Amino acid sequence: MPIDTKHDDLQSLRIDRTQRGPGEGEPAAWARRYIVAGIAIIVLLGITALVYRLLSSDAPEVEVTRAVAESSDVGGTILSASGYIVAHHKINVNSKVTGRVAWIGVEKGDKVKEGQILVRLEDQEFRAQYEQARGAAENAKAYVQELENGSRPEEVQQAEHNLEEARATLGNDKLTLARTRDLAAQGVVSKQALDDAIAKFGADQQRVNSLEKASRLVKIGPRQEEIARARGSLLQAQGQLAYEKSQLDATLIRAPVTGTILDRKAEKGELVTAQFASGAEGGPKGEVVSLADLSDLQVELDIAQDDFAKLSPKQKAVVTTDAFPDRKYNGLIAEMSPEANRQKATVQVKVAIVNPDTYLRPEMNATVRFLANEEGKKSSGQASGVVVPTNAVRDHDGKKVVFIAFNGKALMREIRVVSQRSGGYLVNGLVGGEDVIIAAPADLKDGARIKIKGQS
Repeated sequence: MPIDTKHDDLQSLRIDRTQRGPGEGEPAAWARRYIVAGIAIIVLLGITALVYRLLSSDAPEVEVTRAVAESSDVGGTILSASGYIVAHHKINVNSKVTGRVAWIGVEKGDKVKEGQILVRLEDQEFRAQYEQARGAAENAKAYVQELENGSRPEEVQQAEHNLEEARATLGNDKLTLARTRDLAAQGVVSKQALDDAIAKFGADQQRVNSLEKASRLVKIGPRQEEIARARGSLLQAQGQLAYEKSQLDATLIRAPVTGTILDRKAEKGELVTAQFASGAEGGPKGEVVSLADLSDLQVELDIAQDDFAKLSPKQKAVVTTDAFPDRKYNGLIAEMSPEANRQKATVQVKVAIVNPDTYLRPEMNATVRFLANEEGKKSSGQASGVVVPTNAVRDHDGKKVVFIAFNGKALMREIRVVSQRSGGYLVNGLVGGEDVIIAAPADLKDGARIKIKGQS
């Protein structure tokens, strides 16, 4: 096809815009307004986000703590302090002997009674040593009884019989000696025969004398010194027997008091000892279990020296825990340390919990409010104030204020200090539960944006 013909065909397909009427092909005016408004909103949101990022990156980082409301259901509170619940007597049970655990019959949290068997050690060696000592003691005891009872009648008769026999032989020897002398004088027998008769008579005479003494000793019985020596040997054997018995009994490790198992530190097959405990893996264990009487609990407190003068021995208190804040327990000061802690400038005080129950656990956080009077009279039951840390309170234009962290901003709140608490103040002006700022720049302003430490 000729090129000119193709060009004419293309020209015929072109739209002739010169023939459009006014307004044809353009968007309506209301549509243009919506499009422009949408673009403006998107741009404004982007600018706002950018500004927020720039401003938030400059927001100071602060630390906060929760303000705690203090109830006035107990009147006369002179001091409030926080500490930890501890068992009055915690016992680490170990072994008196070195041995391998053959059986352990308790788990953590089990309640046990005094004298109950907790652990059994392998006892074959100890039992053999005990039996050996028992045999030695029985042997020594029999020997003492033999000496104390003296000679038996049969032994006395035997001694007398031997003596009579010797005397008869001596009498016969005497007659033989006399005849031999006569015959020797006549020259019938030799001088040697006479010497033999004289020697035999002398020997039998000595034998008679010896048997007479032996017979007297048999009738008298053993010497007192020999009996005393035998009794000493018996005591020694009995002492060894008692020692081996104690070693055998020590293979049964029993609960020293009624209480609750706090920790189980040995397992079957492990070696336990009280002499050379090792911290290395597989080494001998120094303890098998630890237990305590959970009906005898105390709260251990470190009281600032500035507040210590407010307390006195046997002063009453009310104890609450962070875990169960609605449960209250009566308390009584049981111990005040005779010396202070120089580094912390505190004095340790222990408050006995008068009415503990199963809700309390050692090492729980606890708050103790000390009462000014013995009766602890109850009042309205409404909040008497909020406890805030000392470093949360600031001076502003002659007033006491705190800053509250709320929605990423620091909000200033005016307060009134009611009284001092251990490490803080009881104040009015808050309701409790607020996040109080305790560490922030000194020039922090009301309404300033902030970042809470530890939060993104």
